[in-house]
Amino acid sequence: MTKSELRKKYKALRQQLSSTDIEDKSLAIANQLLQLDIWNALFYHVFLTIETQHEVNTDYILNILSGKDKNIVISKSNFTDFSMTHYLLTDNTRLQKNTYNIPEPIDGIEIQSSQLDVVFIPLLAFDNKGNRVGYGKGFYDRFLADCKPETIKIGLSFFEAENEIIETLEDDVKLDYCVTPEKLYRF
Repeated sequence: MTKSELRKKYKALRQQLSSTDIEDKSLAIANQLLQLDIWNALFYHVFLTIETQHEVNTDYILNILSGKDKNIVISKSNFTDFSMTHYLLTDNTRLQKNTYNIPEPIDGIEIQSSQLDVVFIPLLAFDNKGNRVGYGKGFYDRFLADCKPETIKIGLSFFEAENEIIETLEDDVKLDYCVTPEKLYRF
């Protein structure tokens, strides 16, 4: 399927999920993550859930990271140039939803992409080769291209892999892992 076909398909599938489905599946994804050998790193980038898009609830991952006393990094999106600025999440971080309902930090301690060890990535679909489909603005491709090569890239999905995504581009950044409620994919 093409990226646009996959976006349409998986947006519709996510909208069919009840709030209980989302919570149960999000918890299962967080539990699957505990199987990965990623918990000795320093800086973990986590997206904050856009509830209106029925995204994976990352609160469970935030709780794991807080319990392990890790540095948690969150982003603020710039819709003019489709870039992201990253901030350390602290007890003093104030969040506000932007016009797209994305919870974002108002300000804080800025962290460079090159400092990140693990990045949890929102997506709509992915395939068996580690390609992913997001919302189509390229925020994460730009961001991940600025990370160090050894940064671990982990997609989070309610649904299993597609066989192949048609129309992948050379500058699309592939995943190292994708975690679903049922399975852990390694690429």
